[in-house]
Amino acid sequence: MTIDDGRAVRVQAPTAKRPSQLKGGLSAFDRFATAACGVASRATFFAFCVLLVAVWLPSFVVLPSLDSWQLLINTVTTIITFILVALLQNTQARANAAVQHKLNAVADALADLMGELGDEHPRLCRHRAELTAAVGLEHHVSASE
Repeated sequence: MTIDDGRAVRVQAPTAKRPSQLKGGLSAFDRFATAACGVASRATFFAFCVLLVAVWLPSFVVLPSLDSWQLLINTVTTIITFILVALLQNTQARANAAVQHKLNAVADALADLMGELGDEHPRLCRHRAELTAAVGLEHHVSASE
């Protein structure tokens, strides 16, 4: 975009996908991850974890050695943690993508409004160009920049 004497060349805004334009649904894994996230975020899951530790504590009497006793809880908690991290990461990534789509749609609509008012307020054209450049920025800029 160039600005000469307060007049601006209009920039075509990148098309942001609006929620109504998104097609498809969740895969079986995504539905399972969402359900698992719902279960893991409840107080009952926390109570189950506390109960698991409470049942494990006195089990050292039954197990033949202290090493077996520690290995049992370490194995169970490592497996549960590994699976939950994968499921929760999936859910978080989808939630972040959904928020980003919504922000892009809002920015796209605001850029359209700024374009409509650009003739009356020339400074809006510069701001509109910056806004349209920001749509989709998450795909082009590193998080460390």
